[in-house]
Amino acid sequence: MKREKSVPVFKPYVMNQMSLMPQSYEEKIPAGHLVRLVNEAIEALELEVLLAQYEGGGTSSYHPKMMLKVLVYAYCKKIYTSRKIAEALEENIHFMWLSGEQTPDFRTLNDFRGRRMKGVIDEVFSAVVEQLVEKGYVKLENYFLDGSKIEADANKHKVVWEKRRNRYEGNVKAKIKELLQVIEAENEKEEAEYGEKDLESKGGGGSGEDTAEALRETVHALNERLKGERSKATREVFKKLEKDCLPRLEKYEQQKKVLDGRKSYSKTDPDATCMRMKEDRGAEKAWPKPAYNVQLGTEGQFVVGYSLHHHSSDPICLIPHFEKLKHTPKNAVTDAAYGSEENYAYLEQHKLGNYLKYTTFYQDTHRYRHPEIIRKHAFRADHFEYDPDTDEFICPNKQRLGYLYTGKYKTDNGYESERHHYACTNCQDCPLKSQCTKAKGNRRIQISFKLITYRRQARENLTSETGQALRKQRSVEVETVFGNIKHNMRFRRFHLRGLEKANTEWGLVCIAHNMRKLAS
Repeated sequence: MKREKSVPVFKPYVMNQMSLMPQSYEEKIPAGHLVRLVNEAIEALELEVLLAQYEGGGTSSYHPKMMLKVLVYAYCKKIYTSRKIAEALEENIHFMWLSGEQTPDFRTLNDFRGRRMKGVIDEVFSAVVEQLVEKGYVKLENYFLDGSKIEADANKHKVVWEKRRNRYEGNVKAKIKELLQVIEAENEKEEAEYGEKDLESKGGGGSGEDTAEALRETVHALNERLKGERSKATREVFKKLEKDCLPRLEKYEQQKKVLDGRKSYSKTDPDATCMRMKEDRGAEKAWPKPAYNVQLGTEGQFVVGYSLHHHSSDPICLIPHFEKLKHTPKNAVTDAAYGSEENYAYLEQHKLGNYLKYTTFYQDTHRYRHPEIIRKHAFRADHFEYDPDTDEFICPNKQRLGYLYTGKYKTDNGYESERHHYACTNCQDCPLKSQCTKAKGNRRIQISFKLITYRRQARENLTSETGQALRKQRSVEVETVFGNIKHNMRFRRFHLRGLEKANTEWGLVCIAHNMRKLAS
């Protein structure tokens, strides 16, 4: 017997019936939802510094507290562009509830994020950290620091490289000198009057420098002096100098100012420096990309400090990062990249716990059985035996390395260090020379006794019971936070240009991470 076909039943669906809508968005948002957490956290902040960004008069503005809530929640939900945020304010009930159904357009949102927040994001972030401290989530004791490269909002194909700039500047200076020699050859009258003097000094008071300003003064003076006496060839040379060579030289000098000691910068974001990205490792053609070096300090996987830097090297970023902090932790814990003499001295000066690894920490704390590895460690300069009475080092073959001189070195941060130089007097007949050095002459070493002392102290701290616990914790602290931001929050590239605006955006990312962590 065939079973009769059932008639499908549907739930009532009636459009344009206001009675079917909830009386308020409050009813649709469950207790403990992330949007409620963001609302409560921002409401509790003292935002006088943000309110001070507004001047009286003119038309009314959207309340900065509402705008900040919307931005933080948008970053929590992985919405980073102002147009997408403006769209969510009209379509998403969480954003509607948070904004009180106000709908600022994308220009207003972008202006608030890029201009209003630019100078106050650090204070807002510090206020959020204070909340975490008050609630007991953070104690500000152990500070775990690490860095990562985040790609800038810049065109990777439009980059100024220091080496190329130097080469182009040298070429244009050579061309200018060549053109000035043409002028000299074309004006025998002036040659007879001024003899063998350089043309740079013929301009009437020229300094002899080859800067764009000095050369422009020289060309102008020659132009005035030779007016009415110039041949067609001379006029063409002057035109080449004024319209081509000098503008190019001015451009290269401007590029040097922007570089300011860096190796490169992006034309579309001059604050960004080209760096090698971790995600590009192993690629066949992985060119450096315009990026910022982001330094992050965490505790309990909450972000408690951050900073952005032009330099790709992590060691020189530690001191500027700590100088930016609004609070002082008890212990600093990092990986081996930060173990420099300058950083150790800074921790000692500020009485911070020294838990900074150094590059050879692993080799110094592990026993090896392989003879090749043992041999390599035996010939490290800091493993040589030291005789303080004669101020000499003794190599594995019992040869002595005598003192030569002491050199002084200065880092990019201005820290001065001393390195003592030693050299052996008889390596030619040594049977171990091929294992000890590749130099044709005798073995030479550089030693910083202060660095050796700092490393010994760091090694004792890191191998203690507390240090071992901190080393284990460090492996799941900062890396986990970076993984959450890059993978879960999908933030791998800045959306604002310039160091200050990128710093604002990263501050919002860190606040959003902390909110997501609280809600989890």
